[in-house]
Amino acid sequence: MPFRPLTVPTYIRKQQQDADWFLSQVEDLRGNLKKFRPEKPDVSIIIPAYNEEKSILRTLSSLAETLTDLDVEILVVNNNSKDNTQKLIEMTGVNHLIEYQQGVKHARNAGLAAARGKIIMNADADSVYSPYWVELLARPLLANKDVACAYGRFAFLPETSGYRVPYFLYETLGDIFKGLIQRNKEEAMYAYGCSTAYRRDQGLEVGGYEHPPGANEDGYLALKLKNKFGRLQKITNNRSLVWTSDRRLMEEGGLVKALTARLQSFSK
Repeated sequence: MPFRPLTVPTYIRKQQQDADWFLSQVEDLRGNLKKFRPEKPDVSIIIPAYNEEKSILRTLSSLAETLTDLDVEILVVNNNSKDNTQKLIEMTGVNHLIEYQQGVKHARNAGLAAARGKIIMNADADSVYSPYWVELLARPLLANKDVACAYGRFAFLPETSGYRVPYFLYETLGDIFKGLIQRNKEEAMYAYGCSTAYRRDQGLEVGGYEHPPGANEDGYLALKLKNKFGRLQKITNNRSLVWTSDRRLMEEGGLVKALTARLQSFSK
């Protein structure tokens, strides 16, 4: 498996702007997103959003740079946000709906029901997407009937600097831990909501994102798809990486604390 990059690629760095900058560019963004409202999409990208006024424009700006011959629909599901998320979504002109029942499971189910693409791709509203992401995740499903779900990897995008070495170490230790210690674990648990793709009709057939208490909605859907329709395919090409905000790491005590905990787990 290739290591994640030590530096942030140029096509991602161009998206490292603050919310005010994206707001100043919203008219250009609206024009760039027009092509993501096709009449008969091949792919629907579903983005749940709850109070994402600081990041939703950046996420949409990155997706607007998508390079593919497929017809792609972007569908944002506002999950009852209390901030300006809805206003910003409307300013971009992308397809959207509001799901008032709180919870990402309900937002993803609402998006799955409303989507028109044959392939569903999950995205997060606080992440930055590679121009190659759609092509690399969708093609295995279009080319191989035995692939029930394709899933990718993510890398942390520093919000306050471009210094990625500590994140690289954290991610690499995690990959080693999964590869050696957790190799007998169920693969579906690594299908994250920021980067998965599956066929819409099959997702509906297995009940969407409904899951038992304590289970993760994205991983559990991948497990249901695997059990009924075929295999999972992990996409390891670094050009498919999703660059996700480090805010959750910061909320949990910072990178140093997280890296120390991962080292302790690995040493055991």
